[in-house]
Amino acid sequence: MDKSYQIEVCANSVESALNAQNAGADRVELCAGMPEGGTTPSIGQIMMARELLTRTKLHVIIRPRGGDFLYTDLEVQTMIKDIQAAKELQVDGIVIGCLTANGDVDVKQMEHLMREADGLSVTFHRAFDMCRNPHQTLQEIIALGCDRILTSGQQPTAVQGIPMLKQLQMEADEHIIIMPGCGINPSNIQQIANETGTKEFHLSGRTNVNSRMRFRNPNVSMGGTVHIDEYVQQVTDEDIIRKAIHSLKY
Repeated sequence: MDKSYQIEVCANSVESALNAQNAGADRVELCAGMPEGGTTPSIGQIMMARELLTRTKLHVIIRPRGGDFLYTDLEVQTMIKDIQAAKELQVDGIVIGCLTANGDVDVKQMEHLMREADGLSVTFHRAFDMCRNPHQTLQEIIALGCDRILTSGQQPTAVQGIPMLKQLQMEADEHIIIMPGCGINPSNIQQIANETGTKEFHLSGRTNVNSRMRFRNPNVSMGGTVHIDEYVQQVTDEDIIRKAIHSLKY
């Protein structure tokens, strides 16, 4: 792989994080709550990932809940506590994002979080894809001092967002990293790189792993009225990540 490229893996567990490292990923974004788009992982997950990731940088999403990105003061205070804990555990970076009710960056809230994150690499996550004016938002995020923006180009997938990703990359003008994410895989990563000019890419590379449970009660769901397959786990697949890395030109 061209050394100018960077691969970040969205890891939903310590196991996924280790698989990403083994596959040669440059960075892991550790998340819980993947069906909700990612929420803050537990202290134990962060501690284990920090202990075991010796060759791969560790970033942690700081998001107290799923849903929108309009946060109360109480939620911001919770995020500040999570950032402080993450710093104590010596993570390399955090992933954050706050919006106003009108779909703009909540600059005041972000300034509070950025002060706490001093010394860490900061990614503004896909809250960017929910903002009303991506070009104005880009400039505001640059002014805040974030290092990168994770975005699908405000489309369901990064491939569909290629036109905007290309434009954002030009507007960023080396002031911030534009990192495409969502739906990236070994078959499309080179296309996205070629057509957008971006150098960092965010993917999960997960596959389904069946539960080892032999006894299964079909009448009870831990999600109550929300029924999901509780006997299948999704885990980052080393082979998928390796293939994505090797898909990028050497």
